[in-house]
Amino acid sequence: MKIATFNINGINGRLDLLLRWLGEAEPDAVCLQELKSPNVKFPRRAVEAAGYGVVFHGQKSWNGVAILARGQEPIETHRGLAGEEDDVQSRYIEAAVNGVLIGCLYLPNGNPYPGTKFDYKLRWFERLKARASELLASGAPVVLAGDYNVMPTDLDVYAPERWRDDALFRIEVREAFADLEGQGWTDAVRHLHPDETIYTFWDYKRQRWPRDAGLRIDHLLLTPDLAKRLKRAEVDRHVRGWEGTSDHAPVWIELTEPKRTKK
Repeated sequence: MKIATFNINGINGRLDLLLRWLGEAEPDAVCLQELKSPNVKFPRRAVEAAGYGVVFHGQKSWNGVAILARGQEPIETHRGLAGEEDDVQSRYIEAAVNGVLIGCLYLPNGNPYPGTKFDYKLRWFERLKARASELLASGAPVVLAGDYNVMPTDLDVYAPERWRDDALFRIEVREAFADLEGQGWTDAVRHLHPDETIYTFWDYKRQRWPRDAGLRIDHLLLTPDLAKRLKRAEVDRHVRGWEGTSDHAPVWIELTEPKRTKK
């Protein structure tokens, strides 16, 4: 099973790019972030014509998350995170695909630091950790995939010394990510590539793509049972080089089939 995450950075403006990548990569499930589209303008027909069922949680101009499943309808199980009833930002959706529960998330950026946006980011992280703990306790095979807006270590940022006070690299945020992992989750890409420099995002500014001045902020975290099935974890970085592309590249994992217990 191939599961991907891709911050599309505007699904209607980059629909052709998304469809091109889906046809090339053929993932079984995809988590999309930054739809930047209200639900009524989500291009459902085009996605379904490409062979994917979809559930989505949109928002006008900002945020927005979706889960696509090849050849089937994802079964939505959860929408949003508990903890702040007045929070209307569309940042989390959850669905079952092929026996795997997939949580698609778009964690707040948090800049500028310090400030109310950074405080919101930390609170949202706590709410995510609470949901992640519930999912672990359920015993279900789970992937938490998306744009975390966190570089967990110095290896995940092209010039760590320049980012110490950025909301994506502040110690509080990296500690929150480490706490999440500490519940029992496995960072799929780093698990299979422990010492490699791997990026998933290159800003449009300052020639950062040509200079390979990137960040690794898109992650797939796996429950222990899925970590045992992890076969591959890669970044389709060539997609970042396409004309009119997102500033993120798709990240994907491949899982082996679950072992069948003998009767």
